[in-house]
Amino acid sequence: MTKLIIQIPCYNEEATLGTTLAQLPRQIPGIDQVEWLIINDGSSDRTVEVALASGVDHVVSFARNQGLAHAFMAGLEACLKAGADIIVNTDADNQYCAADIPRLVEPILQGEADIVVGARPIRQIKQHFSPTKKLLQGFGSWVVRLASKTNVVDAPSGFRAISREAALRLNVFNEYTYTLETIIQAGRQGMAIKSVPIRTNGYLRPSRLVKSIPSYVKRSLLTILRISMTYKPLRFFAVLGSVPFSFGVLLGIRWLVLFFLENGTRSRAPSLILAAILILIGFQLWMFGLVADLMAVNRKVLEDIQLRLRRAELNSNQKER
Repeated sequence: MTKLIIQIPCYNEEATLGTTLAQLPRQIPGIDQVEWLIINDGSSDRTVEVALASGVDHVVSFARNQGLAHAFMAGLEACLKAGADIIVNTDADNQYCAADIPRLVEPILQGEADIVVGARPIRQIKQHFSPTKKLLQGFGSWVVRLASKTNVVDAPSGFRAISREAALRLNVFNEYTYTLETIIQAGRQGMAIKSVPIRTNGYLRPSRLVKSIPSYVKRSLLTILRISMTYKPLRFFAVLGSVPFSFGVLLGIRWLVLFFLENGTRSRAPSLILAAILILIGFQLWMFGLVADLMAVNRKVLEDIQLRLRRAELNSNQKER
């Protein structure tokens, strides 16, 4: 039997959760069993009561708010323990059209993808996507495509389907959001990622993740830089170190040319010192990259151990059932 669990991270979603759950399917072609799960991220309202009244099968609750990334990972873990073969993540504000879930899971059922990301019609959305936000969203997705070596169209989209194997291998280190990091991480690990066009619903409430465009851009860039340093440290520090090293070499060549042209009449010591400092900085950054690359080998070993432990734990739980 193929089981699909739809998970929804929730934080004070009493007003919109009922509408969202009412749209979720209970039957999907190619799926034998569909269940719903919410992650109550320390809500202080009636989120859990609304969920239970709407027929949610599983509830994961935090005593206090821990953020979207923690809620997402807790949901994946709970779904895996509940026997999910495919996990669909969506938002509690009913932003994404639940009728597109079959389209979202189809590539996984066909064995074409490990992760499927729903691509919103950004250009057609006018209600809460300003021209600036659309431009930044497109630029951010382009950067993520470069960093992950994938063709994901809408990287910030939270509407996505994840296979059991992919869910076992995912980790989220960022406390802000999971959307960008999981795509870059999956791409670097060689998972097959696919985008499918999806529809969106009406605007029910402002985004809690994007409180301001500058803040969101700053956090997103830091996430991309961090994950790039984690999975490609040698390349990252090699490129970073090449900048001061190149300037230092050019400055050193300039000093040599001027020194010989002037027959050593002027020492130009400041230029020589600056050239030496820049070359030294570049060399040190290269060494940092080499050390980080060696540490990345240990990270890969730890990831393999974690994957084996997760599989063993889930197999043990299934045997007990």
